[in-house]
Amino acid sequence: MEQFTAFLVPGLLALAAVLGLAKGVDVYSALAEGALDGLKVLLRIFPALVGLLTAVYMLRASGLLEAAGAALEPVLHLLGIPQEVIALLLVRPVSGSAALGVGAELIERYGPDSLIGRTAAVMLGSTETTFYTVAVYFGAAGIKRSRYAIPAALCADLTGFVVAAWAVRIMCN
Repeated sequence: MEQFTAFLVPGLLALAAVLGLAKGVDVYSALAEGALDGLKVLLRIFPALVGLLTAVYMLRASGLLEAAGAALEPVLHLLGIPQEVIALLLVRPVSGSAALGVGAELIERYGPDSLIGRTAAVMLGSTETTFYTVAVYFGAAGIKRSRYAIPAALCADLTGFVVAAWAVRIMCN
């Protein structure tokens, strides 16, 4: 099975090239054109990404995330979400890399088989980096107003967090 997965991506790329050649497509030119389009998208979304990542690091360094976590603790306790994962809940919609860092810290501190470690892992897999995703996809598509996309996505994240905590509690007990 390992050998199959090691050759899957190169095999798919080779298949695409062979099919393109069979249809008379200049595969190299198409590849170069696609790469150029990708760079154009990167240039359009780069300012939003830099601003977003800067804001995340400023929030973490200022201690505002910890203060928000302390304020939200009573409500999250009612939802069955452990207090220790509050920082993950606040960071996850903004930055995937910061959320992975918080998740890794939680797993290292409490262990991968603990309630907190499992809850953090399931939450990371059950939610999305909402603002990053909106910035990338809406920026790439040239959409200026997100309208209801962000509130709907944040509701989905909250649902993912609550259900992840609930599912871990059921499976671990």
